[in-house]
Amino acid sequence: MKLLIQIPCLNEEATLPATLRDIPRTIPGVDSVEILVIDDGCTDRTVEIARAAGVEHIVFFTGNRGLGYAFAAGFDYSLSVGADIIVNTDGDNQYCGADIPKLIAPILAHRADIVIGDRQCATVAHFSWLKRNLQSLGSRVVSFLAGIEVSDVASGFRAYSREAALRLVNSTSFDHTVDHVIQAGRRKIVTKVVPIRTNEKLRESRLFSSIWTFISRSIGIMVRVYASYRALVLFTIAGLISLFLGALLGVRFLYFFFFVPSESDSHVQSLILAAVLLIAGFQMIMTGILADLMNSTRSIIEDTNYRIRKLEAKRGGHELPNA
Repeated sequence: MKLLIQIPCLNEEATLPATLRDIPRTIPGVDSVEILVIDDGCTDRTVEIARAAGVEHIVFFTGNRGLGYAFAAGFDYSLSVGADIIVNTDGDNQYCGADIPKLIAPILAHRADIVIGDRQCATVAHFSWLKRNLQSLGSRVVSFLAGIEVSDVASGFRAYSREAALRLVNSTSFDHTVDHVIQAGRRKIVTKVVPIRTNEKLRESRLFSSIWTFISRSIGIMVRVYASYRALVLFTIAGLISLFLGALLGVRFLYFFFFVPSESDSHVQSLILAAVLLIAGFQMIMTGILADLMNSTRSIIEDTNYRIRKLEAKRGGHELPNA
């Protein structure tokens, strides 16, 4: 059983040493623990520090590509070197590495394929009142969309079985947390949550410039990913609402046309708007049907992609960034 811990890094020379020291190198039930540092365009001594600390694997980008790309490259590399379990943690030492055995325990016991560390945000001292409540609200919304209960969706401290890593599609350059939870729920990938500890805050997050930027981008990911799986439902609901409103306006116009003829000319606008809403509603429903057919095709493509990735990972034949 091989565990590979991946750490996406962007100029983490100040915090990476503490992160690496915190990672246990022997874990019951695991034959080998190896570390992968993903250099996402670092311009400081992050790579030198990683090498000096005995990090076994390093993947390089020629420039900064973003957390989503770094995470995807880490997944591919981990699979190619035979990882059975992949743990993702941050280079800012936010997460307590000593909790890794707890994080991977459900996977070792064959009770889950994805395990998410719950920071218990309400108890994190350096989280503001606004951030705590927004994290809680966001987690409830994403849990509803995904159909699974995840109390800390934004947590980046996660463990993935090899099977889960092969099945998940990394489709965003911004962040993977929301995306993966919705994918896990829709694809019936068994996901568990375990409570974890957090370390003292060493620096501000570089993932987003403000909490509002994070919220807006996360909402965009939620809508896009959820719509990919439930397009027919979304477009049908929107279409039926448009048809209903159009029908109401149409009935209103007909009432004035037949029973109050003297005023019917003043309600022509209602007739035009009714026609627009009826046409729009019909088009929305047709769009939903087409999107659902495309989603069926996407499912076939994803299954094909899974099988190809599985064969490539078995052969170790990925074309990867320099390592």
